[in-house]
Order: sequence, then structure tokens, then C-alpha cells
Amino acid sequence: MRIGIHYANFTHPDWQSSLADRLTETARVADQGGASLFTVMDHWFQMENLGGPAEPMLEGYTTLGYLAGQTENVRLSLLVTGTTYRHPGLLAKIVTTLDVLSKGRAMLGIGAAWYDREHAGLGVPFPSTGERFERLEETLQIVRQMWSDEDGAYDGKHYQLAETVCVPPPVQQPHPPILIGGSGERKTLRLVAQYADACNLFGETPDVVRHKLEVLRGHCDDLGRDYDAIEKTMIVMGDPVADRDGFLTSMEEYAALGISLITMVPPTDDPVGWTTAVCEGVLPRLATI
Repeated sequence: MRIGIHYANFTHPDWQSSLADRLTETARVADQGGASLFTVMDHWFQMENLGGPAEPMLEGYTTLGYLAGQTENVRLSLLVTGTTYRHPGLLAKIVTTLDVLSKGRAMLGIGAAWYDREHAGLGVPFPSTGERFERLEETLQIVRQMWSDEDGAYDGKHYQLAETVCVPPPVQQPHPPILIGGSGERKTLRLVAQYADACNLFGETPDVVRHKLEVLRGHCDDLGRDYDAIEKTMIVMGDPVADRDGFLTSMEEYAALGISLITMVPPTDDPVGWTTAVCEGVLPRLATI
């Protein structure tokens, strides 16, 4: 099992003067310490459970572009891109740019978007749930076309592109991996089966995760997709530094279900120290699970 570091909270002591340095050093520690993935959120306002709009939040792809120049090994992604925030052709170009400049380390993490307050606050249209999923599926179709040899038109219900040209192409071929976040059984997991290289589930109980993966397998069977070709990842809350043995024991159950990567949010005001402790004391043992 591998580790991803999800940097979701920028509100640390003296963030007004140290936000960039602390973020940079955390990413460097993760990169040099063997973490497989480093992610930030795609939000314009901080989520309300982390303090809401009054707290600091950086734009995601600008942040990843900066971190591409500060790291060497770790894969970079948003967890996850909101499909409502960027036109799909532009999104494909943005992720391609990240892939080229990071020398092949970009991932497109994407979902249907949900935070209505930031949409309303910044004047971004927030369609119904059904329409957001329609737009998500068209976005997946468009980025895959942009990353193929087909550079002709795309004519969808919500998006029409006259030319799906993308030069230079991504470094990763046939394209940067696509991860879809969320656990919705009828729509989200069906889109994973049809379009994605990886899923990201919420870290619920092993029984719930087992059920979600069984649903995903059913969608794969219906679509003729190889279930084993999809990487299964999960976001985990908790603190493996505080209870390393207990955490590792609990992760064995998820590994047995097929979860190969877990993403974790530093739960302290010292994300650099916490990430260092995870990479030195947790990652080597987790790799043996």
C-alpha cells in the first residue's frame, strides 16, 4: 500500500507570512520521503468544516504548477477538480501543461463539484446535480479526445468544440491517469468503470468500502471493463503518527479489499513534521501490507 499527502488546510500559525514556505517544505518532504501522490483541493473558498471562506485557500492548478518546480518524483493532482470550474478543453490543456512541465507527473483527479457557496460567492453557475454529472461525463469524453489522435470536433449537449487540438501532447501516454473521486453508486462509480484509471473512495468502514467496490465491479462487468485495471484509492482520516500500530492494522483490512493507495490530511499545525514522521515511520511498514 502506498501513501498520498492531501494538503487541505492552509490555516497554520503565522500563515500570513509562512503559507508558501510551509506548503513548499511539506511537498518536498513528501517528494523525497517516498510519498506517491501530493494533492491539494480544488476550492476557491475554504470548506466550512475547516473554517469557511474567511480562511486561506489557494487556486489548485496554479499551486500544482508551482509545486512541479519544487519536486522531482511525486505525482501531482487535485483531489478533485470540480467539473463546473473550467471548460473541458481548457482543463485538458491545463493538465497537459502540468504533465509537460512536471515531466510526466500529472494526474487528472475530477468530480462533479458540490460547494454551492463558493459558486454563488464568485458568480460561477451551479447547475442541478443531474446536469453536473452530465457535464462531468462530457468533460471526461472531451479530455480523452484531446489526449488522443482525434483532433476534430466534439458536439455534446453542454459543450461544443470545433477543434480538439492539444500540442504539445502529454508526456504520459496515452494520457495522464484519470481519477474520479466519490462513492455514488449509480453515477460516480459507473463513470469510473467507463472512463477512469483510478477511483478515490471515502474512508468508511471496511464493509462499506467492500460494498462500493462490489458495485464498481458490477459496473465493470456491465461495460466489459477490466475491474483489476482500475486502481482503488481511498482518503483516510485519523493520525497514523499518534497510533502507528493501530493504524497499520486497520489498513490491512483495506489492502485485502484491493485498496492500493491511501491519501491522508496532515491533522496538525506542523504539516512538515507530521509528513516527515509519516514518511519515516509509517510509509516503510505500510509498503509491506
